[in-house]
Amino acid sequence: MGKVIVAKTSDVAPGTLHKASIDGREILVANVDGKYYAMDDTCTHAGASLSEGTLDGNIITCGWHGAQFDCKSGRLDKFPAKINNLKSYNVSVESDNIFVEV
Repeated sequence: MGKVIVAKTSDVAPGTLHKASIDGREILVANVDGKYYAMDDTCTHAGASLSEGTLDGNIITCGWHGAQFDCKSGRLDKFPAKINNLKSYNVSVESDNIFVEV
């Protein structure tokens, strides 16, 4: 599919999360100190939308059961049970457009 615009930089302020849909796939974009990261929005534990969770540094915490993922890689950071990592995506910024490569 290639690169797809998911947001404007003004839509994703530092320290915030933004949910986008690409061909029916829910993608989460995080802004950590002006750098953008993208991964699947669905928690691999119970299917919650991670965009409804919180971002602290580069750690996203799921609002349902507290699973924590590193938004830079999609890797599980902390949870009492073994669950899958998230798929992460390459992000680029051109002008004020945020692109995700899918």
